[in-house]
Amino acid sequence: MTAIKTSYTTCPLCEASCGLEVVTREREILSIRGDANDVLSRGYLCPKAASLKELNTDPDRIREPMLRKGDQWMAVSWDEAFTEIEHGLAPLIQQHGRDAIALYVGNPNLHNLSSLLYLPLFYQALGSRQIFSSATVDGMPKWVAAGLMFGTPLSIPVPDVERTDYLLILGANPLVSNGSLMTAPDMRGRLRRLRQRGGKVVVIDPYRTHTAQEADEHHFIRPGCDAHFLFALIHILFAEERVAPGRLTEYLNDLEHIRQLALPFTPEKVASLCGIPVEAIRALARALVTAPRAVVYGRMGTCTQEFGTLASWLIDVLNILTGNLDREGGAMFPRAAAGARNTQGQSGSGKGVRIGRWKSRVQKLPEVFGELPVACLAEEIETPGEGQIKALITLAGNPALSIPSSQHIQRALGTLEYMVSFDLYRNETTRYANVILPPLSALARSHYAVVDYQVAIQNVAHYSPPVLEWEPGMLEEWEVLLRLADLLSGQGRQRDSHMLDDLAITAMVQREVATSGSPLHGRAVNEILEALTPRRGPERMLDFLLRSGPYGDGFDTQSAGLSLAALEKRPHGIDLGPLQPRLPEVLRTPSGKIELAPQLLVQDVKRLQASLEDVEKANGQIVLIGRRDLRSNNSWMHNLQMLTKGKERCLLHIHPIDATRLGFVDGEIASLTTRAGSVLVPIEVTDAIMPGVVSLPHGWGHHLPGIQMQIATRHAGVNANVLTDEANVDPLSGTAILNGVPVTLQKAG
Repeated sequence: MTAIKTSYTTCPLCEASCGLEVVTREREILSIRGDANDVLSRGYLCPKAASLKELNTDPDRIREPMLRKGDQWMAVSWDEAFTEIEHGLAPLIQQHGRDAIALYVGNPNLHNLSSLLYLPLFYQALGSRQIFSSATVDGMPKWVAAGLMFGTPLSIPVPDVERTDYLLILGANPLVSNGSLMTAPDMRGRLRRLRQRGGKVVVIDPYRTHTAQEADEHHFIRPGCDAHFLFALIHILFAEERVAPGRLTEYLNDLEHIRQLALPFTPEKVASLCGIPVEAIRALARALVTAPRAVVYGRMGTCTQEFGTLASWLIDVLNILTGNLDREGGAMFPRAAAGARNTQGQSGSGKGVRIGRWKSRVQKLPEVFGELPVACLAEEIETPGEGQIKALITLAGNPALSIPSSQHIQRALGTLEYMVSFDLYRNETTRYANVILPPLSALARSHYAVVDYQVAIQNVAHYSPPVLEWEPGMLEEWEVLLRLADLLSGQGRQRDSHMLDDLAITAMVQREVATSGSPLHGRAVNEILEALTPRRGPERMLDFLLRSGPYGDGFDTQSAGLSLAALEKRPHGIDLGPLQPRLPEVLRTPSGKIELAPQLLVQDVKRLQASLEDVEKANGQIVLIGRRDLRSNNSWMHNLQMLTKGKERCLLHIHPIDATRLGFVDGEIASLTTRAGSVLVPIEVTDAIMPGVVSLPHGWGHHLPGIQMQIATRHAGVNANVLTDEANVDPLSGTAILNGVPVTLQKAG
């Protein structure tokens, strides 16, 4: 009889990085539970983690390369697939140049060790400026604000939830997200402990979310007004002489400039716009400075809106002005064990960041951290001329549903001359592909949360080897990416993946030993490569990053420092301790200081100030916001019965006042229209939403022909991005405006 095995791993589905205990028999998953001894999650898990069992056996999941001929799909070998891709892409590159090939990178890549380590090589081989990702429908404003202020995009201060006394949350629902850009599993438990020790939680949101229901206080805010509200708080702090950065003062540039910028944003003006009473705004400002330890946190609602980058910036400014940045119980910088740019090179200063190095061809939108806003993808495909996108590669992404003006991007995808997708499913996007390449099952690959640990509320390190054996005939993702990179490089697939992997790790080591301030500076490359033997692939790269990182053994055999071998002996992970103050060494700005008033942000304040007179915002038409659900993960987990069973969740939420005014009753079908498109959707009347606002969850719309997702099709829902408009973006980050979208709501038919 085949033995039953118990393994410990980290859930790879979202930022929470929960520890799992998985019981298996060969490739069969018998059970999935929370790992009670995991150093971060302590036994917590959400329904998504338990669904990994169903995901592994989903009959619709692609398990071998698929080739499309007309409307017919056929399974082919990996060699046949790569040959077909080469024949499709090489002539386009030769005829039109490398910018004729675009790449779209989806959110799951952030939780995939192979993708994180090998995508830079893939970008280099592709050699195209047409790089797009889900970041510009998600967290790019946070990255831009952090990069301009602190010097690197992922130097994002996170709330020290376990030690704070006062937590102000804007546009975030961490009880459902488990802390987006704040890796914090079991936020319900953490918030309850905060309140039990006498602390207070306040939520500012146009929807009374699950987090708001747990809070001490909740205030509705008009969507898109977060930056105005934050500036009003700052105005009050200066007006009442309550600004107290304390020890941060010596690290700050342009403190007085912030005072001048805040002057027009009086609480009286802002209150009429955002919907929060003047006295409530004043009380919130005073609470931030009088609490022993306080922190402000914002996420999706503050990012995917008209002033997303300004709102993200002002959250950090508030934490600084109240003296709550880089202190226990405030907003702190994690010290990740591997891959964090703010632990590499010379500490305390650096090159900072640059954006806008090139622009998109049609709208002239600026590049941000090497990519263009995904809102301009469709027009870049459809508009003739030099640099027109002729082919697209998608990696674990579904832009047909996840980016604005969905009907436009779907039409554009249908005009491409060639398309390749690396994906689990034949979905709304990959149905247009000529070739679909399948990834491994989630539990058949190793895992280390390189990005998530850079925004975690506790310094931890946890490596998980594969739980399951590969399915027959599969390739690891890193091998697929290297073979595609070799194909795109024009080398004619002369090199095997192991040779390419050796070249990649050698280049990584060479860069590190040449970097001033590195613990390996001046060391012999061959000596380090020998110490990494016999590992290959992502494990070899991860071992190098760990050993050369801030907790690493520095390739000293006498050191007790961190290495992959040390993590392999600790299946529940290693607790590296609570967050600690890191200023000034965390900074990588050219000045070596926190840039409180970066020029790009200051210039955009004029646009924000002009909107103070926007009467439509205060008294105008109904606006649309999104909504997140614990059992949903963007568009790609709707094909699992475990997550879709029960009450249908793709409903339009509307306040009773608006329902009565417009003559709607529960369950009635409404027509929702914008310039970009219209949808028909059943409504649910609830006082959980602010009057004048309606809410529709994102990621649905699985009714399109050509997809192979049986359960998702039965729970199709409607796509909110039919209503969002690709022409409307935050100009600083290029992030699409998905919240605060004006809509026309009327009875169907």
